[in-house]
Amino acid sequence: MKKDFFTILIIIFTEVLGWSLILPFLPYLATDLGATPTVVGIIVASFALCQFISAPIIGKLSDKYGRKPLLLISQFSTFIGFILLGVADSLFLVLLSRIIDGLFGSNMTLSRAYLGDITRDEDKKTQTKSFGYMSTAFGIGFFIGPAIGGFLATIDYSIPSFLAAGISGITLIMIVLLLEETVINDKEFKLVIDDFIPLKDLFEGFSNPELQLLLFYFLTFVLSFSLITANLGLFSEYQLGVGPDTVGLYLMFVGLIRVVFQLLIFPKLVNFVSREILFILGQLSIFLAYTQIIFVISGMYMFVIMGLFSIGAGIVRPTLTSEISSKTDLRNRGKVMGVADSLQSLSQILTPILGGWIIETIFPGSLGILSATLLLPSIAVSLFLFTNRVRESKNNSSFEVGQ
Repeated sequence: MKKDFFTILIIIFTEVLGWSLILPFLPYLATDLGATPTVVGIIVASFALCQFISAPIIGKLSDKYGRKPLLLISQFSTFIGFILLGVADSLFLVLLSRIIDGLFGSNMTLSRAYLGDITRDEDKKTQTKSFGYMSTAFGIGFFIGPAIGGFLATIDYSIPSFLAAGISGITLIMIVLLLEETVINDKEFKLVIDDFIPLKDLFEGFSNPELQLLLFYFLTFVLSFSLITANLGLFSEYQLGVGPDTVGLYLMFVGLIRVVFQLLIFPKLVNFVSREILFILGQLSIFLAYTQIIFVISGMYMFVIMGLFSIGAGIVRPTLTSEISSKTDLRNRGKVMGVADSLQSLSQILTPILGGWIIETIFPGSLGILSATLLLPSIAVSLFLFTNRVRESKNNSSFEVGQ
């Protein structure tokens, strides 16, 4: 494994580990400080709103000034955000910590762009495997972080926050010492005011014939995905009556399944199954998990749902990310990855508020109904296109035989 590839995977791992430490307890901290489920949703959404604005800007700046300096700025803001969360004794400080992290902390945007840079000369299967390993690094961090964060939060909410800050500090050192720059601009590169308007990039992305269908798939995936993940703590509290330590175990299980699947199964599947079929299977696995959320009455059944959820996401996310990356050149890769992250941020703006309102006013299980409904158009389109290609292939084969 090349040094730069291994280094970026370690950076992704430490980034996810720090972030996942705070996931299990953030809704409980806000609730203890007087927030309703809807207000909790607004706090979670504030991070995503800032990411929506900043991700494409950070991505484009990295296309000009390089991945490394922007990664340093991004990781430092995450460090400050965790410190603020550790000392938070009011909803204002909790909100401020999420805003600071969101405005500059586009770490995953830059990491994906960097990974796309160093794998750009590889064939599609190898590139898909590389993004699969990225998903593995994500899964390992997600396996360790939530369980530790959930347990430490039962002692004091500040402990996992400061631990997350320490991990972010380690990542800063790694970026300085181990990461090499991949962007060298020989040509003049200009940024104009329009480049800092996120919606402009989204419109450009959806108007690109090579990207529009992929971005549609990505949007339906992250909308449905975020509706569950952003509200998992509240769902578990209101539906099952469990605390942050149990939520941490759910998330740990997701990470475990993801790591095992990505390391042992996904690389082999890529060799023998087309990306199109993999994508459809991944969507169906997630869809099945969503439909089961309606029937959850015990904590144990949540592990079954989280398993299906994790396997599906472990297929869909790296497959889509690899496909999007392969459709872009080096000069625009940061920008396009920023557009994809803006779509994710847009979904994370809407879904925490919507999910909090649903839990507060309807019933928690309806999150599964809505998530399944959101994913359905993507499944329908991908199945339709796949069956059409199979039919055309059979017709062409019959024609050649007839000749």
